[in-house]
Amino acid sequence: MLVKLVKNNAYFKRFQVKFRRRREGRTDYYARKRLVTQAKNKYNTPKYRIVARVTNKDVIAQLIYSTITGDKVVVAAYAHELPGYGLPVGLTNYAACYCVGLLLARRALKHYKLDDIYEGQPEVDGEQFEVEPVPGKRGPFRCYLDVGLARTSKGARIFGVLKGCVDGGMSIPHKSKRFPGYTPADGEESENYDAAEHRKYIFGQHVAEYMRQLSEEDDEAYKKQFSRFIKNGITADNLEALYAKVHAAIRANPEHKKAAKAPFKPGKRFNAKKLTFEERFAKRPRLEDLQ
Repeated sequence: MLVKLVKNNAYFKRFQVKFRRRREGRTDYYARKRLVTQAKNKYNTPKYRIVARVTNKDVIAQLIYSTITGDKVVVAAYAHELPGYGLPVGLTNYAACYCVGLLLARRALKHYKLDDIYEGQPEVDGEQFEVEPVPGKRGPFRCYLDVGLARTSKGARIFGVLKGCVDGGMSIPHKSKRFPGYTPADGEESENYDAAEHRKYIFGQHVAEYMRQLSEEDDEAYKKQFSRFIKNGITADNLEALYAKVHAAIRANPEHKKAAKAPFKPGKRFNAKKLTFEERFAKRPRLEDLQ
């Protein structure tokens, strides 16, 4: 029986491996190509994108543009900065993602001296909002959302970052179809967007409802799951006011606060100190000592 050798030596000599980050499953190059490719008639104008990532304990939002030598980060905002603005717990829910997006937008606009021209949406109501150009002034800051490999399902936290950036004054192309409160068309019923439902998520009322429900059903489970909320005096009733204060604090001062670093203190040595030439020269045995 003749078996055809498909993968012969010529096959392996010509085999081309995929990009490293594709092999690692970390980058969607189909999406990246469209996010970084700039029109040739715009010459060296950077194409900015909002890179939003949600991890188990943090939310990361960065303003990035790509170059031949690599991607450059202009400004960044993280959920672990929110305790400095008055939000000590719940740093990865939808409301926290909105705060991170708002912080990034205000920080980026301040970096480019656009914060006084474009204030965004100070009164958060969940409505669809688009930044309009101001006549006689510089245009709105345009960028695009980069979600990476995250699933873009309706109500995903990644879109909380998007909504925060838009309400913060950035111009990002988007629709309301992925926001909480959107209902697609079904038969004769047309599509509908409930802004009040989206506002509920922005101010953490979905968490407040669960807090009330759990405290009524199982008080022990409530005290265990929301122990840090209880420790910081956060209840279901004051959650909305807390997020409103955080939004105001971010708008008042979005600048990054550098942490004070302690001066370098060398640790304990467990090996002999390296001697200089003069020290080695002084330690050498002399001829008169050997006689």
